[in-house]
Amino acid sequence: MGVTTLDGKRFAQMILQGATHLANNAKTVDALNVFPVPDGDTGTNMNLSMTSGAKEVKNHVSDHIGKVASALAKGLLMGARGNSGVILSQLFRGFAKAIEQKNEINSKEFAAALEAGVQTAYKAVMKPVEGTILTVAKDAAKRAVTVAKKETDIIVVMTEVLKEAKASLKRTPDLLPVLKEVGVVDSGGQGLVFVYEGFLAALKGETIAESEVLSMEQLVRTEHHRNVQSHLSADDIEFGYCTEFMVKFEQEKVAKHPFQEETFRQDLSRFGDSLLVIADDELVKVHIHAEQPGEVLTYAQRYGSLINIKIENMREQHANIVHENMPQPKKQERLPYGIVTVAMGDGIAELFKSIGAHAVIEGGQTMNPSTEDIVKAIEEVNAQTVFVLPNNKNIILAAQQAASVASCDVVVIPSKTVPQGMTALLSFNPSATKEENEQAMTEALHRVKTGQVTFAVRDTNIDGVEIAKDDYMGIADGKIVVSHKELMHVIETLLSHIISEEDEIVTILSGEDATDEQTAHVVQWIEKQFPDVEVETHHGGQPLYPFIFAIE
Repeated sequence: MGVTTLDGKRFAQMILQGATHLANNAKTVDALNVFPVPDGDTGTNMNLSMTSGAKEVKNHVSDHIGKVASALAKGLLMGARGNSGVILSQLFRGFAKAIEQKNEINSKEFAAALEAGVQTAYKAVMKPVEGTILTVAKDAAKRAVTVAKKETDIIVVMTEVLKEAKASLKRTPDLLPVLKEVGVVDSGGQGLVFVYEGFLAALKGETIAESEVLSMEQLVRTEHHRNVQSHLSADDIEFGYCTEFMVKFEQEKVAKHPFQEETFRQDLSRFGDSLLVIADDELVKVHIHAEQPGEVLTYAQRYGSLINIKIENMREQHANIVHENMPQPKKQERLPYGIVTVAMGDGIAELFKSIGAHAVIEGGQTMNPSTEDIVKAIEEVNAQTVFVLPNNKNIILAAQQAASVASCDVVVIPSKTVPQGMTALLSFNPSATKEENEQAMTEALHRVKTGQVTFAVRDTNIDGVEIAKDDYMGIADGKIVVSHKELMHVIETLLSHIISEEDEIVTILSGEDATDEQTAHVVQWIEKQFPDVEVETHHGGQPLYPFIFAIE
């Protein structure tokens, strides 16, 4: 029997089945990371994000599909972890917006909602990369629209969606060179395929048994994965004025100029960068860096009245200077500034606190904190302006999403490693303005080199380096430069590669598996090979990485 209309309860079943199927396969996706370090977490990130969305759906089950979709979007937004989780949340945010007023939908409306989700996701990423989950979602939605023109059965449409998603997944190596180099496909795209498989099973009234979880052997070569969303980066073009405001919709103005969030965002994008637009039925919140903020406000005013306007000149000092010897604020008063950072390992966490961090979120390579985790830390700091240091390239998007919903002013410094985070934090000046600190901390990211030592989880070949399972690997600023069964051989080769004559300080962060004897040996070797370099050691306590090096 076909399904010609989709209501809220049936859609809720699709969400729950999709989340369950993804959860059952999360570890398999994690294990299939192209970059052979023990921190493949695309499956974990997407699973935790989807689980958060499913939990919200469980609490808001209704016959009204628009309400169920809105609950899913809300849960995904707050639970989004990593780039893959953030993109997944945007796919279903656009889907939900397209059907929010619908009690039930037909095949054409279902296909159109999938396409709307793709458009929202692409706009959420400043520089979209093809060959990722975005491409898989786009191709599948395009197929849905084509099929729905003639087909009223949503089961048939969903069958074609899944078929095209799988085909698109297999094409991802042709679009992204790093995938083709290793002969694998995109992990985020595979995660989406798992969700869609759950959707189709629920539509058919079937249940995907846990025994159907895919094994490593089933995915060898054609379906290994890498968190390719790591190629996504924030737009680094700067405009002169940080402009924030809200538009409270006025019925007469909206009747004359109907508000469409996507059109509104696109129109504003021509005025600057760092654009964030969040809207509901009553108002829209805007953050943008613009050169002519007056033009932005004039445009926005056509939809209603402007409230909570804040414009700061990012080129000149005009904010209140915070003196170091100012009295301690009362408990209920907001601090002038706060710093939130992400770290894994008790020693690294204490080190961050000792150099000025107000809150340290536990997380990193193997566990990316969610948007909600970051928002909670920001709010608990209780400051007027909060600087966030993600210290991992896969946490940056979640941090930026948290910044867009936090109640205070938030600046995300895009640190990709712990050494970058420490250097940026040491560059913070409590007597400088927000703009001066943002510039100084961001520039500091480029003054430190990061070396990491970990072990391989399988045999592979990447960047011309032959890698055997359980061998140690030396990674210089994200690139594997050496692999060998002997730890000290890897450390010495890595440091010889990364330390130059201009460098002055090497900071060693020893992990939970590193011994005192090993650390002492490394110090002695550096002092002998590079006598002009000063060496500092700290017990970081980080898992999986026996040594992390910061070279400046």
